[in-house]
Amino acid sequence: MLKVRKIRPELAYDLRHTILRPHQPFEACIYDADHDHDAFHVGAFYQDKLIGIASFYHENNPDFPFELQYRLRAMATMKEYRKLGAGRTAINFAENVIKEQGAVLLWCKGRTSVQEYYKKLGFETYGDVFDYPPIGPHIVMYKKIK
Repeated sequence: MLKVRKIRPELAYDLRHTILRPHQPFEACIYDADHDHDAFHVGAFYQDKLIGIASFYHENNPDFPFELQYRLRAMATMKEYRKLGAGRTAINFAENVIKEQGAVLLWCKGRTSVQEYYKKLGFETYGDVFDYPPIGPHIVMYKKIK
């Protein structure tokens, strides 16, 4: 059974490194804002094993006119568990937390390779594709929180 809950940021680092930044130093997976008081991190567990992660930061994108926004970073699920709904469940869980904070927008800089997946989660694209060295092409995506 899949369960999602808040986790300490340190629990996300191994999956961030293994899935998202395998060709970079481990330190590249530790973000400055991980311990900000309004940041939170979500873990998806299957049979008590951490299989997916996502991190959320109170960070406004100046291109959007909303006062309270959250940014999604470093969402990843282990490949062998990707059909269980871990990402969708993590996003739904986070949306409830964000809504309680009074935020109305969730946005991210998503890899273009998973752009269609984000669209299935209700995100829309904004602007043009850009390069995010050393990871590759990204696009800003957003979702209004209802």
